[in-house]
Amino acid sequence: MANDQNTVLSVRNLRKQYPEFLLEDLSFDLLPGTITGLIGRNGAGKTTAINSILSFVHPDSGEVLLRGLPAAEDPQRFRQGIGFVSAGMTYYTRKKLQVITRVTKSFYPAWDVAQYRKYLQAFRLSEDKKPAELSNGMKIKYALALALSHGADLFILDEPTSGLDPVSRDELVEVFLRLKDEGKTILFSTHITSDLEKCADRILFIQNGRLRADDSLDAFRGGYRIVEVQGEVPADLRAAAQGICRVRDGYTVLVSAQANPAESGREATLEEIMIHLEKEAEA
Repeated sequence: MANDQNTVLSVRNLRKQYPEFLLEDLSFDLLPGTITGLIGRNGAGKTTAINSILSFVHPDSGEVLLRGLPAAEDPQRFRQGIGFVSAGMTYYTRKKLQVITRVTKSFYPAWDVAQYRKYLQAFRLSEDKKPAELSNGMKIKYALALALSHGADLFILDEPTSGLDPVSRDELVEVFLRLKDEGKTILFSTHITSDLEKCADRILFIQNGRLRADDSLDAFRGGYRIVEVQGEVPADLRAAAQGICRVRDGYTVLVSAQANPAESGREATLEEIMIHLEKEAEA
C-alpha cells in the first residue's frame, strides 16, 4: 500500500459485523487524480464499506484516514474533504434548487459560490427548477454540483449511474473524467461495469465481505481469459476453470491468463470476470 502522505484516502483493516454479514478487514488506498471502481454483487459489502468509511454506520474496528488525518480526530474536517453522491439521495421535491442550496451551503464554511455557479452552468441546471422537475441524470448532476462546491477533492459515488439511460450514463462518465483531469479523486461504486471500463484506473472487487482484488483495471482484466465452448466443457478445461457460465450455444469458461495462452481464449470484460468468479464462489 502507498504511504499515507501520498494518498487521499487510506482505509485500514475496516471491519463491520452484522448478524448475517461480515465486512472483514478491508484495506485499500485511493491515490490523487484517479478513479477507482468498487465492484461486487448486491450484498457483497459495497454499501457497508461506504457507510463505514463515511461514518454513516460505526465500524467495529479499523481506521480511515483522509490525507493522513484519522477521521475520528476531526470529523468536521473529514466531512468537508469528501463529496458524497448517491443515486438514492432525495431532496424536498417541491422546493426550488436555490432553497435547497441555501440550506446545504450553511453546513460548509468553505462553500465556493463561484465554483457552484461554474458547475450549474456546466451541467445546464437552473436554480428555479424543483427536484420533481429534474430527470434522474440531472438530479445526479445537481448532487455533484453541491459536492463540488465545498472544497472537497475526494468524491465517493454510490451507484450514481443506476437507472440512467446509456446516453445519460455516458455524459456522467465524461464529467467524472473531467474531474479526474482537474486532479480530483473518485471512488465509484457501481454494478454497471461497462461504465468503469470507460473511466476507471483501478478496481476493488469485494466478494462476500472480503476484498478479493485490488489492482489496476488493465492488470485485473489482463489476468483472465474467456474460452468459449460449444457443447460440454472438456474435463481438463473444467479443472482449470475459475467459473463457468451457460450461454446460448454452449458455455463460457473463465481461466487464468497465466495458465492459458492468449491464443486459447479472448479478453474478458469486467462483467464477465465478476459473473464467472461469483459462479465459482457458489459452486
